[in-house]
Amino acid sequence: MAGLLEGKVAIITGAGGGLGEAYAKLFAKEGASVVVNDLGGSRDGTGTGTSAASEKVVAEIKAAGGQAVANGDDVSTVQGGENILQTALDAFDKVDILVCNAGILRDKTFANTSEEDWDKVIKVHLKGTYCCALPAWKYMKDHGGGSMVLTSSTSGLYGNFGQTNYGAAKAGIYGMVRVMSIEGRKYNIRVMGLAPGAYTRMTSDLPGRIGKEPDPMSLPENVAPGVLFMVSDLAAEHSGKILGVSSRGVREIKMLQTGGFQPGRPYTAEEVAKHASEVFFPNAEERTAQTA
Repeated sequence: MAGLLEGKVAIITGAGGGLGEAYAKLFAKEGASVVVNDLGGSRDGTGTGTSAASEKVVAEIKAAGGQAVANGDDVSTVQGGENILQTALDAFDKVDILVCNAGILRDKTFANTSEEDWDKVIKVHLKGTYCCALPAWKYMKDHGGGSMVLTSSTSGLYGNFGQTNYGAAKAGIYGMVRVMSIEGRKYNIRVMGLAPGAYTRMTSDLPGRIGKEPDPMSLPENVAPGVLFMVSDLAAEHSGKILGVSSRGVREIKMLQTGGFQPGRPYTAEEVAKHASEVFFPNAEERTAQTA
């Protein structure tokens, strides 16, 4: 049987390890030719980049009979995004799939977040998604369409202590998904958002995980099938939607609103308070990135 991605070409950023590596290997197993992008820096975005991580993943894909090429460009620059696309075109003549996965962490409470910590995280996550998605979008627009998965996070959708910079970037990516999915309809470009939860280098020392054996279901290879579904034709009717994919399975995450207080006339603040049961959702357990 042909794989779900037979004949497709996929770009995956941040694929030198963790979730991106798992996506790359599964996509290749399902028939895709893969561009494995990774700058090779440290978790906080410092240090000089190296292509060693992406080259290792490429070697493993080829050893398993798949097709892949390595790319070490910086996703957070316009030139880097263009170079990543060009790598796909040079090696495989086209691109059908983009997964924006690259990211860094500089977790601090808001009061302790420096301008550098803010700018670097926003640049890699939010601008980096723009820099990689735009050239791929223009190519897909002119060549019959394609699919994109942009990585958001429950930290941006629900909130998480100590991650104001990261949460702001990931909430911005949610906005990109919603707008791009609307604009992509006429070009057959499908865009979905991903809020993954997995045990990786990025998350292994977060509170509650230090010194503990990971839940086997939280390992990257057990999250990757959800992302394979998202980029495949199986999800053709689901553009614009956000999926949470983690050890708890796969679920859609939505922004909702109440029926609200609708007076149809000038009103007072006191009236808003009086109609609070219509304005607000009923009290329920507050969700955070840890409980979502």
